[in-house]
Amino acid sequence: MLADAIIDRARNTGRVFLNEIESKHLLGSAGFCTNDVRLVTSRDEAALLGEQLGYPVVLKIISNEIFHKSDVGGVKLNLENSDQVVKAYNDILATVKSKQPDAVIEGISIQRMARPGVEVILGMFKDQQFGPVIMFGIGGELVEIYKDVSFGIVPIPRRHAYQMITEIKGYPLLEGYRGREPVNIQMLEEMLLKLSDFAEQNPLIKEIDLNPVIAYNKDAVIVDARIILEASS
Repeated sequence: MLADAIIDRARNTGRVFLNEIESKHLLGSAGFCTNDVRLVTSRDEAALLGEQLGYPVVLKIISNEIFHKSDVGGVKLNLENSDQVVKAYNDILATVKSKQPDAVIEGISIQRMARPGVEVILGMFKDQQFGPVIMFGIGGELVEIYKDVSFGIVPIPRRHAYQMITEIKGYPLLEGYRGREPVNIQMLEEMLLKLSDFAEQNPLIKEIDLNPVIAYNKDAVIVDARIILEASS
């Protein structure tokens, strides 16, 4: 299975951190909806793929040693043409190398900019007492400031998935705050249940961070993902 191969390859090289591309491939093999992401290793390749994917696009640094891409200047959003892509590619490499010079860089990911929706976060971590715990809340760059999240112990029943969604303070955003499009609550329920099953079926996974997941009226898509594995014994 693809999921086993991705996990085994990382653990065989002593890694516990799966980068965005590896994480999305793993999640995609489990039936989660992720956006199309490609790895590029040159600015010319980035410009060519930008034309093929269609603008606007997003560039992100890919390194197994960088957990928080934005903190090191490793993300460029809403790039509208090849000139912007080339400049962003060069800027990302220069900034990341200045801030984290020892990091091994695998390349840069390129993907289409997702259309606006409501940004939420889904996650999983292992608690020493309760085991795998699922998390849901309002996502985006300010998630650590707002801390508007709810939790559920794996396996979560459907009624608890609904409760996790409706009990956060930001729930009115999901309902269509001030005339905005309401999101598909049932789809988010299904994602939480699927994440609960995924955590149960993959005990070698220690932590999952899906932020943001952009929720829409009909569906929801994972636009950034990070998975951390248990350390090899």
